[in-house]
Amino acid sequence: MSDNIILTGFMGTGKTQVGRRLAKRLGWRFVDTDLLIEQELDTSIRQLFAEKGEAYFREQERRLIARVCQAQRCVIATGGGAIVDPANAQQLQNSGLLICLTATPEVIFARVRGNTDRPLLQAEDPLATIRSLLARRSDAYARAQLTIDTSQQSVEQVVAAVLNAYRDYARV
Repeated sequence: MSDNIILTGFMGTGKTQVGRRLAKRLGWRFVDTDLLIEQELDTSIRQLFAEKGEAYFREQERRLIARVCQAQRCVIATGGGAIVDPANAQQLQNSGLLICLTATPEVIFARVRGNTDRPLLQAEDPLATIRSLLARRSDAYARAQLTIDTSQQSVEQVVAAVLNAYRDYARV
């Protein structure tokens, strides 16, 4: 097992903000898998979805996660749907402490409203889409060793909760 902290969960739950701050506090490297895919393929995820489709994106995501999970002392923030893939879920679980950040659909909607970089939310009723995707992904998100609801917490509060969980995890 690697010595990493992996943050998974739906878009808008704070994975990137929490992950950056957590990595800085620990002196570890921060990896945002969506951002890394965009950098490596020199295009946005929105463009990837539009030009090559979700299946192609998920293939690139799977390849990248397999590679990133080999690292040590990293805080890894995954894309919202990454853990749905069983191969990704297994890689992530084997890589360290897997934590799912969640929030209510209304909070998620408020956080991502108007963001055109979220291809799955370019729908007539984004809140209904959020609810539907959360329901479909609930079993996958339940694979995490710990779930933290970020709806009413600041980034610092979530970072503190993750650090406490990691200390307990590292002692086992």
